[in-house]
Amino acid sequence: MTAAASTSRIRAALCAAPLLVLMACGPAVLPGASEINDPTEASNRAMHDLNVAVDRAVLRPVALGYGTAVPEPVRNGLGNFSSNLNQPLYVVNDILQLRLDDALRNTFRFLMNSTFGLGGLLDPASEGGLYAEETDFGETLHVWGVSEGAYVVLPLLGPSTSRDTAGLIVDSVMNPTRLAFTRPESDYITGANVADALNTRYELGDEIDRLYYESADGYAQARLIYLQNRRYELRGNQPTDYADPYSDPYDDSYFDPYEDPYAQ
Repeated sequence: MTAAASTSRIRAALCAAPLLVLMACGPAVLPGASEINDPTEASNRAMHDLNVAVDRAVLRPVALGYGTAVPEPVRNGLGNFSSNLNQPLYVVNDILQLRLDDALRNTFRFLMNSTFGLGGLLDPASEGGLYAEETDFGETLHVWGVSEGAYVVLPLLGPSTSRDTAGLIVDSVMNPTRLAFTRPESDYITGANVADALNTRYELGDEIDRLYYESADGYAQARLIYLQNRRYELRGNQPTDYADPYSDPYDDSYFDPYEDPYAQ
């Protein structure tokens, strides 16, 4: 073995060591369903109010116009296309989480929809029972043992945590789809993602309107909904010995995630 090869192996081992240590720690312990860590609530509330103002002035009317003017099959096709572009990113995170079954499932789904689904505009994989195993780098950090961190509100994107915000940044950088295309193709991808976001705002219009404009404290309700749902998602992917300590916010068959806890 040459000195250069030996040095390369040593460097690779040193780079891999922190990752192996983190993965050996197992998934981070999730807070209880009702536990909230919001040390910057004042600034978070200000950002929430700004997001609501932008939604009222721009996003809501544009989404309403988009949903009304564009036929549902076209909106669904663009949504399928946008979703299909995320599959390679799911595969990368599945591998980093050592969930190889999910990685294979997402790979087959991407190949099927990209070929038989006309580049992802159609979704024959779901019709055949092959559904996406959605994940992200925030979940990868959770699997590596990184704690949830503080609750934060991001501009336009809304509720998050410090861990999920870091994951969002990494996902945007390492997304294979973004790396594979340059302009103008990358602009088409961005356009499809925007169209999908507008369609989501249109389809969930009533629920979002209730949360933003009819709640006694929309900020607190949005925080509660996000944290409960996110913790439920992460808990659902943990081994059984990690699941027992956490109460399931959906155990109550009458639970309504959009019920206003501050309503009189």
